[in-house]
Amino acid sequence: MTRSRPFIIPVFLPHAGCPHQCVFCDQTSITGVHRKRLSKAQLRALIDRFLKYKGPRRKQVQIAYFGGNFLGLHREDIRFLLEEATQFVRQGRVDSIRFSTRPDTIDEEQLDLIRNFPIATVELGVQSMDDQILAMARRGHDCAATIRAVHLLRDRNYQIGLQIMIGLPGDDPSRSLQTGRRIVDLQPDFVRIYPTVVLANSLLAQWYRKGDYIPLALATCVSLVKNLYLMFQKADIQVIRMGLQASEDLEGGSTLLAGPYHPAFGHLVHSEIFFDLAVLALKSTNVLGDQAVISVHPGSVSKMRGLKNENIRKIKQQFHLKSIVIIADSAIAEDNLILSR
Repeated sequence: MTRSRPFIIPVFLPHAGCPHQCVFCDQTSITGVHRKRLSKAQLRALIDRFLKYKGPRRKQVQIAYFGGNFLGLHREDIRFLLEEATQFVRQGRVDSIRFSTRPDTIDEEQLDLIRNFPIATVELGVQSMDDQILAMARRGHDCAATIRAVHLLRDRNYQIGLQIMIGLPGDDPSRSLQTGRRIVDLQPDFVRIYPTVVLANSLLAQWYRKGDYIPLALATCVSLVKNLYLMFQKADIQVIRMGLQASEDLEGGSTLLAGPYHPAFGHLVHSEIFFDLAVLALKSTNVLGDQAVISVHPGSVSKMRGLKNENIRKIKQQFHLKSIVIIADSAIAEDNLILSR
């Protein structure tokens, strides 16, 4: 199901408010932003700059505080950031505010602090719903904190997003899928799925160099995220991101030591889903021939083809086809295909 996404104005607060240094974390590398406190003028200029990029089709606009532990900031900083964002809401230029925070910062007192601000969405950095994995990652909270936080947020009618990581120390595919099932039980409005990568200035980098941590291979990670995506899709939970946001720091090679990073990670996942759909359709048809015609939504043509036409190559090889024709048809759902031979 296709849903309209808001136009996001991201304000990064790298590692701000975080009481812990998780084993995987080098927040500056992830966001590409070095930590500094924004002044009122800088914050307003940043928001104004992004508002110039808003397209006419984007109806909802949100100012989003990302990259740190928002409710772990000092109270005066929380109020400052929310008050500044609220000015744009009052002017009618922005619809609401969203932020990301740790599950263990959600309690009645903190929610009382922010209740009079136009906040619509709260994202929780859950990472895992396995206490052993959380302990190995040095998160400083358990999965019970996530469950409590979700219930408190739901009681106050916030839209809830949960962020999970796969491939953490101690994790394996079965544990990742179990985290997925527990996330489904919580019924958030949306999720983000991040693969664990080894960043140069993280504790995980030390473990990796000593051979104590082995990251997931890219192909393994893509297949695992695909299974999680399908699990959430079946539960009508929107997946709004798969993979880390591409940045110059990650692309440069000096920051990223190892792990399943790819600038088009989400595309790889969707391409594997369409490959599976095509294989299933081809196996179930009784029509013989050396050509297949696959019709998909225009927005799904590249997903069907795969990166560098890899899906086409593999399907032709597997089914001994001479040609595959891809037809764009807007009448077809974006997550479906129709096969004719």
